[in-house]
Order: sequence, then structure tokens, then C-alpha cells
Amino acid sequence: MTSEVPTPPTSARHTPVLKDRCINLLAPAFDTALQEGRTPFVIDATLGMGGHSEAMLQRFPELHLIGIDRDTEALGLAGARLAPFSARTDLVHAVYDEIPEVLGNLGVQQVDGILMDLGVSSLQLDERERGFAYSFDAPLDMRMDTSRGPTAADVVNTYSEEDLVRIIRKWGEEKFAGRIANHIVAARDRKPLTHTGELVDIIRNVVPAGAARTGGHPAKRTFQALRIEVNEELSVLERAVPAAVDALGLHGRAVVMSYHSLEDKIVKAVFAAGSRSSAPAGFPVELEEHKATLKRLTKGTEIPTDEEIAENPRAASARLRAVEKVKVRNRT
Repeated sequence: MTSEVPTPPTSARHTPVLKDRCINLLAPAFDTALQEGRTPFVIDATLGMGGHSEAMLQRFPELHLIGIDRDTEALGLAGARLAPFSARTDLVHAVYDEIPEVLGNLGVQQVDGILMDLGVSSLQLDERERGFAYSFDAPLDMRMDTSRGPTAADVVNTYSEEDLVRIIRKWGEEKFAGRIANHIVAARDRKPLTHTGELVDIIRNVVPAGAARTGGHPAKRTFQALRIEVNEELSVLERAVPAAVDALGLHGRAVVMSYHSLEDKIVKAVFAAGSRSSAPAGFPVELEEHKATLKRLTKGTEIPTDEEIAENPRAASARLRAVEKVKVRNRT
């Protein structure tokens, strides 16, 4: 008779990416709030298993955290991890483009910091039955919020070949998208695809061995594309980053970590637009309303150190950008 292996604590299952750098970038905004005699508020818009949030709450005893996640399992695990700080936390089941609604429901007008750690979480990768990973067989699900929405199985079994090509090429940046989509359609005509292993086998038979040797696992890009499509990740992000910037008070700071070029492109565009003057070209004087609202705190993107990557290999593709709100535009 074998004894059941206990589930390790959440802190042992999750190593926060660039934890110290994120907190150090947000810290001046919290300090400003305290100097002004206010309670500093921070939004962890992608709460996950709560590693970054726990570290912030430990370092700043007066900080109030609003944690948002669409994944109910993550909320449960983070809630248990953050239980010692329950008097200073509000954990909300929502998607991070719903920041305005979340703040409205809590009666909070503005915040001092916002953290976004984008992409798929460690929890979602490690829970086999979620279907995010291509390294083991599982149901084709890939939903971050398992309470609603279509699954990856719905996508691969119902989308037209043309639409499959489009999303695999656009969201996965996969040059063999046409061949992969064609083989998916041929396979599903024989029987519906229900498990990740079936999809991995199809892709392995399509992607040349040489490409797999240089580009990582042959299914990596297709799985990324399906995950983005199922969760509408990029359209959500396009709404979420401006909403996050808008929620910041004066001298508030936003820190965003992305994990592939499609995410980073969206973040970069919003931050760049806010850090430029809006004065028309050739305008002789920059009026107050034309001045930039954001100041970039990072030069381009920052990446993890070799030591951080050795400790947490999933951090390898992380790219961090941060800004400070230096002007609040009048709302009309």
C-alpha cells in the first residue's frame, strides 16, 4: 500500500519571475502614497499563485492589494497563500481588461501600482488536465477560466481550414501553418481530436526535423496560437493596458512582463504613445494638454539574469517594461 504524496505548498510550486525587480520598480509609488498620508493600492492584474503579491504585502505592511485572475483555481490557491494578509486584500474573479469595473465595484478611484505578468501561468502549465502543455497527454482545453467559453478542442474541430491557418500563422508565428491546418482537418474528418497528444503527433509529422531542432518543440507555436485564440488574450490585452494606465494616479507605476513578441508589441505601443507629446507636428509651443502622461522607467525591455533563469527556466522569455504616470489628463 502506497501513501498519497502530499501536494506541495503553493510557494514551493511557483517562483515569481523578476520578483525583486518588479517590486523595486513599484516601490517609489507606494512610498509616495505613504508620504502623502494615503494607503497605497496596487493591482496584481494576473494574480496567478500569488507570489508577487505575497512579496509586496510582506515588504509594505500598509499596502492594500487588489488581485485579479480569471482562473478560479488560481484564485483559490492564491487566497490560501495570502490568507495572513486577508484584511489588506480583495481577490476578484475577473479578466484583467475589466479593471475599471473591478475598481468601481470596490469604490476605488485610482491606484498607485499595477503589475501584469502575462501569458500562461505555472499553475496552468503544471496541471496536466488543463491541456496547456505539449509535453504530456491531456484533454484539449486550454481555457484559463474553465467555467466558460470554447475549448481548444472546439477550435481544432470546428474552425475552417482557412481560419486554422490564420490563427496558427498569426498568433503562433508558425511558418508551417498551412500544412499543420491541412493535416488537422484531415485527422478530424476521421474522428474528432480530443487530446493534446493527438495534436502533437499531427504536428510532429508535419514540421521538418531540422526546424524542430532549431525552433524548439515543434508544437510550441501551434499550442501558443490555440491558447491565445481560446482565451482571446491579445484582444483582452489591447483593452487591458490602456485601462491599467488610466487607473493609475499621479506618480503611479505600471510594470508589465510579456513572454512573446505579440504581447510585447501591444505593451510597447501603449507605453510609447503615452510617453510622447501629443502636440501636432510643427506646433510652435507644447501646451500643457499636449505633454506626455507617462515616463518610461526601462530602456527598451529588461530581461532576467542568467541566475534567475537557472532558478526558474520559465523566466527565460520574460521581457519587462515599466512606466510612471507623470500627468493626469482632465476627463471630459
